[in-house]
Amino acid sequence: MAKNLVIVESPSKAKTIGKFLGSNYKVKASVGHIRDLPKSKLGIDIENQFEPNYITIRGKGTVIKELKKEAKKANKVFLATDPDREGEAISWHLAHILGLNTDEPIRIEFNEITKNAITNAKKKPRSINMDLVDAQQARRVLDRLVGYQISPLLWRKVERGLSAGRVQSVAVKIIYDREKEIREFKPEEYWTIDGDFDHGEIISARMMGKIVDGKMKRIKIATQEESEAILSILKSYEDGKIQKITNKKFKKNPLPPFTTSSLQQEASRKLNFSTKKTMMIAQQLYEGVDIQGEGTTGLVTYIRTDSVRISEESRQEGTQFILDQLGKDYLHANRTFKTKKKADGQDAHEAIRPTSALREPEKIKNSLSNDQYRLYKLIWSRFMASLMMAAEFENIGITIQVDEYGFRYTGKRMLFDGFMKIMPVNEKVIIFPDLKEGQSLKIKNIDHKQNFTNPPPRYNEASLVKILEELGIGRPSTYSPTVTTILNRGYVEKIDGSFHMTDIGGLVTELLIEHFGDFINEQFTAELEEQLDDVESGNQKWKTIIEQFYTRFEKALKEADQKIEKIEVEDEPTDILCDKCGSHMVVKKGRFGKFLGCPNYPECKNTMPYNGKDSGPPAKSDVLCEHCHVNMIIKKGRYGDFLACPNYPECKNTKQIEKKLDFKCPECSGDIVEKRTKKGRRFFGCSQYPQCTFTTWQEPTKESIKAYEDKKKETDNKA
Repeated sequence: MAKNLVIVESPSKAKTIGKFLGSNYKVKASVGHIRDLPKSKLGIDIENQFEPNYITIRGKGTVIKELKKEAKKANKVFLATDPDREGEAISWHLAHILGLNTDEPIRIEFNEITKNAITNAKKKPRSINMDLVDAQQARRVLDRLVGYQISPLLWRKVERGLSAGRVQSVAVKIIYDREKEIREFKPEEYWTIDGDFDHGEIISARMMGKIVDGKMKRIKIATQEESEAILSILKSYEDGKIQKITNKKFKKNPLPPFTTSSLQQEASRKLNFSTKKTMMIAQQLYEGVDIQGEGTTGLVTYIRTDSVRISEESRQEGTQFILDQLGKDYLHANRTFKTKKKADGQDAHEAIRPTSALREPEKIKNSLSNDQYRLYKLIWSRFMASLMMAAEFENIGITIQVDEYGFRYTGKRMLFDGFMKIMPVNEKVIIFPDLKEGQSLKIKNIDHKQNFTNPPPRYNEASLVKILEELGIGRPSTYSPTVTTILNRGYVEKIDGSFHMTDIGGLVTELLIEHFGDFINEQFTAELEEQLDDVESGNQKWKTIIEQFYTRFEKALKEADQKIEKIEVEDEPTDILCDKCGSHMVVKKGRFGKFLGCPNYPECKNTMPYNGKDSGPPAKSDVLCEHCHVNMIIKKGRYGDFLACPNYPECKNTKQIEKKLDFKCPECSGDIVEKRTKKGRRFFGCSQYPQCTFTTWQEPTKESIKAYEDKKKETDNKA
């Protein structure tokens, strides 16, 4: 009996879905896109209404052959790719390759990979949504026209390897503009005065202004002379008096469940994940993880969304969990959140939430990797918190008067933890002293301090994604690849977690602003995104958008080619001598950043790590190479410093540099050292390996070591 064929993108997704569909269905994976524009040329027929020239992606021949074979013998073929523009386009390409009629009900979609969702979806197949497909085609063609025509211009005028992009170049421009703000920022001087007051315990309070008619009138102290004049008055007093105590209750509401953007931002802040890592792990949680006792299970809903809505079914399940575990005092039964953006295809989904509120993170921890567990816990906690009551606090302020000047001491105390029971928030809560208005306090010390205003902070991954979303640049599926691209291109670099412009990034951005300023800017890019949304909703024809864009863009392209003169980007010379031929090394740009290279390349291929002004010949270590018996040198690699034999390439011996921690191994009392896997992932293990096999992914703390030792004692006692 012929089976129905269901095609999805990934093998792991196929595995998860397969267990829900039953014996009448066979599930196969396309492994992503099977057709795309060619890499070697523009691939768009500009003269023929911008018709895309799609070709089969290299290496997909075997997959396509297998899918055709299965489709030929199947009763029906269903396309179950992701529920967004990209997924719809993949289904459309699959239909073309397999000869399926796109007007027939061959498309099924679901927002989560659970039995109910899959069962319901297969009952309601639909035809391919060509509005979604056209919106994806419009984005792809726009990006290709910009990238494949400005990039060659940059190669001719500056150097090969450079690129431009409709969204990536605007992201770099945002970082460039912030860098310019920082450079042009002129700090302003101001002074602060702080006092310590004694009532049995010390209260530290800041002078805020003058008290006029019982009210605080704030003042700004701009110079040292002003500050010293006030300080001399204040120091003539031995006591201050409590002029006023204020109490004000307030509530802190939970945030809505995650969207793609808010998940990337929060994972960056709380877990120190890059946007790329966040989306990679979230995809694993969505497609399915092998859970002990359940099998392969999708743990979260679809991860590319602008929506904060949740289904009624998930709300009821979360509500029941809160009632059972915490009680009715913690449940907010009627809270709803509104999506900020206008509805589009991404908003057709729900927020990112757990597929089951009953699947608590701690219960499935042993089935997840550490990173999967941490991200899942973040998603689960945020969803559950969104259904709970607000946390309640009391703000208390104490005004202390000395002469006519007022000092302010403020803080808050928690009255009810509410949603923070499940998702703690970093709120500084203090215990207030028992004080009364009119009470005198002994002045222990009063001093002043010079301060300067700070420039705006540089963007990090979280704040860049946030500003891209606020400006309407890109969509959920584009944030992560945009950040990855601008880093890989070498236009920006990460220093202490923040984006810094590189010289070449600044040069390219200035060229683009000068010659393509009408296209490479925030407003124009956001307007294009809105037009793509109009295509998706069926209110605009995609080729009309391309035509309107290209008429102006082609003119700018020709003018730029005529006006931009060849720019020579010279290698930066250094005083460091090549230890092979004696020439002065130069700073070059590579895949993983800057490095030192010999100017006599290719005759001399010597390279060294580049560490700014501290660069030079590699430092020698005390570790001997066991093959050559010479001191190994410290070199810099993709994942940090490592030891290498100086006789490379004759001897290719390398070793990790093991950083010793201030903890002893709980198994054998040896040293715990920081190590890395072959793929660069950090972990911690015993220095006595292989005699002792103690390892952990999480950085050890006093608490974790003690907990491990206690558990070991308990196990030993039971044995």
